Amino acid sequence: MAVPAMVMVLALAACGTDAAPQGERPLFTSISASPAAPPTDAGTGAQPGLQSVPPTEPPAGGTATAAPATGSAPASRPARTSAPPPDRTTDTAMSGDLPGWRNVFVEDFSSGDVPLGSFPGPLYRDRWSAGYKDGTPDTDGQVSGGKSGYYPSKVLSVKNGVLDWFMHSENGVFMGAAPTPKFPNASKNPPRANSMLYGRYSVRYRGNAMPGFKTAWLLWPDSGIWPRDGEIDFPEGDLGAILTAAAHFMSLDPKRFEQFFSNKVSTDWHVATTEWTPGRVEFFIDGRSIGASTTDVPSTPMHFILQTESCLPLCPAPETQGHVYLDWVSIWVPA
Repeated sequence: MAVPAMVMVLALAACGTDAAPQGERPLFTSISASPAAPPTDAGTGAQPGLQSVPPTEPPAGGTATAAPATGSAPASRPARTSAPPPDRTTDTAMSGDLPGWRNVFVEDFSSGDVPLGSFPGPLYRDRWSAGYKDGTPDTDGQVSGGKSGYYPSKVLSVKNGVLDWFMHSENGVFMGAAPTPKFPNASKNPPRANSMLYGRYSVRYRGNAMPGFKTAWLLWPDSGIWPRDGEIDFPEGDLGAILTAAAHFMSLDPKRFEQFFSNKVSTDWHVATTEWTPGRVEFFIDGRSIGASTTDVPSTPMHFILQTESCLPLCPAPETQGHVYLDWVSIWVPA
């Protein structure tokens, strides 16, 4: 049966006693293409958003397939816009109120270490959920029979002041995790750990080069209805490739989204910031804008998930392993 244009996503179970996010696993999430190299237009650096190459039609009874594999240049890609993005900047401070923004959550993982298999533990459980329980299929795993999925007990730890994802495979299963920060908010139906209508989200992170593993740290609609209520992904991309962002429109067409390209790679430390305001979502790397979307911008409450997974579009080699490190995360609400 063909997947309908508007998908109501099923809720997922909690991990241990932590309240896991519910209803955010879309059948289509993280489908944005991840180019192997930054755009090469002379003198422009980071490029403005392009209308992304859409995924192919979903196969019968399943998920939309990913855009063409890393490094392939689809013939249907539209011409790049001629003007460079505006030279807009934003603050890269970890904490504190900013013009137009009130800081409501800061985490720098300075409360102490947590061994692999115990996150969030007593030190962090008031501020974090480990997310989906072990064995929950990730985006590709939903159609591969669980070949890839979320395994926080085998992936997450805190050491030396960073949250550490140990990305690897065991017995042919590629493992990631999707922790979520928690802070008080007004979400009641259902209650959410970090629901907001508009906000500013900033992370300082880096990841080893691990082809086939990727970040898709995203804002997902509380409604769980996708694509109708949109999606915002940043930082997104294959680990070791360039960093990208994607703004999925509020639309009944899952193919409608914009993708924004940087000239940075995840193997270096970067501060990635998303500023989501009425009618606009803008993406910044190290304080400099890589572009903004103003088309059918999400306008319903969304929650933040640090979704780190694999096999989109290609799976890692079995021996591939490494780490993603989160130094800090900070969240603001409109002042």
